[in-house]
Amino acid sequence: IISTFIVDVNMALSLEMDCARYTSLLEKLIGEVEFLQNKPPRLIPQEDRVIKHLKEALEPYSKEKGGPLIVKHISYVEGRGNLILEYNPKGLKKTVAFVGSHLDVVPANPENWERDPFKLKVEGDKLYGRGTTDCLGHVAMLTELFIQLAEKKPDLKFGVVSVFIACEENSAIVGVGADKLMEMKELDYLRDGPVYWVDSADCNPCIGTASSLMWTMKFKGRLFHSGLPHKGINSLELAMDAITYIQGRFYEDFPPHPREESYKFATPSTMKPTQICCAEGSVNQLPPWTEVKGDIRLTPFYNMFTCIEKVKGYVADLNKDFSLLKSLHGPCSKYDIEVDGVNYKAAIEFTPEGSFYKGIACDLESPGHKHLHTATTDVFGTSEPYSICGGLPLVGDMQEAGYDIQVCGYGHSSVYHGDNEYCTLSHMAKALKVFSRLLDLFNQ
Repeated sequence: IISTFIVDVNMALSLEMDCARYTSLLEKLIGEVEFLQNKPPRLIPQEDRVIKHLKEALEPYSKEKGGPLIVKHISYVEGRGNLILEYNPKGLKKTVAFVGSHLDVVPANPENWERDPFKLKVEGDKLYGRGTTDCLGHVAMLTELFIQLAEKKPDLKFGVVSVFIACEENSAIVGVGADKLMEMKELDYLRDGPVYWVDSADCNPCIGTASSLMWTMKFKGRLFHSGLPHKGINSLELAMDAITYIQGRFYEDFPPHPREESYKFATPSTMKPTQICCAEGSVNQLPPWTEVKGDIRLTPFYNMFTCIEKVKGYVADLNKDFSLLKSLHGPCSKYDIEVDGVNYKAAIEFTPEGSFYKGIACDLESPGHKHLHTATTDVFGTSEPYSICGGLPLVGDMQEAGYDIQVCGYGHSSVYHGDNEYCTLSHMAKALKVFSRLLDLFNQ
């Protein structure tokens, strides 16, 4: 497994993975994973722990040591840095950039793993550990790419850039990673060439992602004894009926879009509940409030701002007239009642949670996409572009700002954020070959 994987493709650059060096670096990165878990407020990652190892690997090839690489460590929050690598000996304006590989990870519970998630475990071609697929396996692979560029010093007609970002896995804390880099204009110069967002999976070009919004709905009823349900308003039943009504309206307004088929989206736009809780009390009490959380996944052919206003409208219609709900909960389940001469009426509140990720439909006519398709075919023997209703940070904003965004990744979606996560050394070796071939195509 330590030997070099050879991919039989005739390429001018012919960069090949040094598997021993790659595995050694990845082992150091995975060794820091316990401190890279991102779930505030309990788990705040310290991305600089990874950057320390990356800078050590890159230092011999840096400008400071007489090499061709610029290694730029940028932090906006102590201990939570981003790292920008540049191979551009001629100082050219045109660039080919690899962005989006992140230094934080989702949490891992060791009790649910068959292996220690915080240590790299090599089993044949599989490299196990939290972050191997998402996304430290990519970080190590791109670091190896830049080391090879520094060693071989190819004469390119453009600069090559990679940006490793902090704080990708959770948006509760802002001003740390890619959002702040954009705000501070650190990525502006990447408009002069394609930007490959390296944080998907399964080795094929990902040509579309969804806008994704988290939401909360609060359903307010009236607490009362369940033996006298006509004198109370059951917020739990209200939540069931209202969510069904709102989903029905959503799918009328945001049906499958004609362009989803050509972009090979696995699913259309969706709105769904994913979590529910209600007021604690006795089993023989009608709960006075129920809270439902969920998400909206909107294919990039629809506008999320329009969607939010639509959902607000559905809720407003219900708050005006609860007779719109066709309750199946029996004759005593009502949401506008009179008790002892006093009127009581249910209420619904809809709250979008924070900002949302904007979806993207990649430009399929750009050289960025065409070269990725060709390079993937050359190395893997086939290229099957796909789209998914997962969300990625910043890609939609960058596309709107004029960047040619293309998306790719070489881990395994079957273990994305899952227990016993792994990547394969052979796929990462071929990923480096794909990028080598990309650079070759742009250089012709």
